[in-house]
Amino acid sequence: MNKIFSIFFCLFLSVSVFSQSAVLVSQAEKTLGSQWAGKKAAYLGDSMTDPNTSYTTRLYWQYLKELLDLDHVVYARSGFQWTGIKQMAQRLYADHGDSIDAVFIWAGTNEYNHGVPIGDFFTETMQQTNHNGTEVMRKFRTPIFSDSTFCGRINMVMDFLKTHYPTKQIVIFTPIHRGFATFGSRNVQPAENFANSLGLFLETYVDVLKRAGEIWSVPVIDLYSLSGLYPLSDQHAIYFANAERDLLHPNALGHYRIAKTIQYQLLTLPSGFYIDLKTD
Repeated sequence: MNKIFSIFFCLFLSVSVFSQSAVLVSQAEKTLGSQWAGKKAAYLGDSMTDPNTSYTTRLYWQYLKELLDLDHVVYARSGFQWTGIKQMAQRLYADHGDSIDAVFIWAGTNEYNHGVPIGDFFTETMQQTNHNGTEVMRKFRTPIFSDSTFCGRINMVMDFLKTHYPTKQIVIFTPIHRGFATFGSRNVQPAENFANSLGLFLETYVDVLKRAGEIWSVPVIDLYSLSGLYPLSDQHAIYFANAERDLLHPNALGHYRIAKTIQYQLLTLPSGFYIDLKTD
């Protein structure tokens, strides 16, 4: 029995160490000659993107540098919500102007955790307009810009990015699934099977981000559906920071899987939209 226990313990230890170590990216899985080679993307986000994190030895955007030769500037902070994303977008533009090629936004899980109201993307009124030479009254919608709702926050960020980066690729990433996590007695976060304080489940916030892609005409990479990460399954603990205390943050192995998912989604998208403004 002791020999069998030792074998299983060694296997568990090897998996645990591997999941915390950066994955060695093979030459065969790199797509270095794509439209993203040599480009620079700005990453805006929360702890999933924050370079100052301690829960992983490598983040997805570092893997993407290896996989796609995609350079990066990163503006992210643990705990940030979409209100913080607006601040980061403003800092990005102040620091780099429009010299970057793409902007990627990964946020929303903290809105779910903190019970931020969903709100609406638009308010509707009746206004007069001309249709085929005749003045008629029609419903008219106006975007809502508000810090107090999820939709209002997204509108504020997207309006800023669409105004300041009209020729750049802008992509939204949805949150991944959430398992149980505790970071102290006053910061305990239940798994996603529990609704938040408003009675809303995580997929409600994911669906709002998908709708935002439609409204603002930006691609959405649905990591919630496509990454395959499912911390509610014990077997998926190998992808997360700690099986007992943190099934929220992916470890190095989890970030590798996220990067691979993003890699192949990006290969289907233009890396930018060059406009020659010169005239003959």
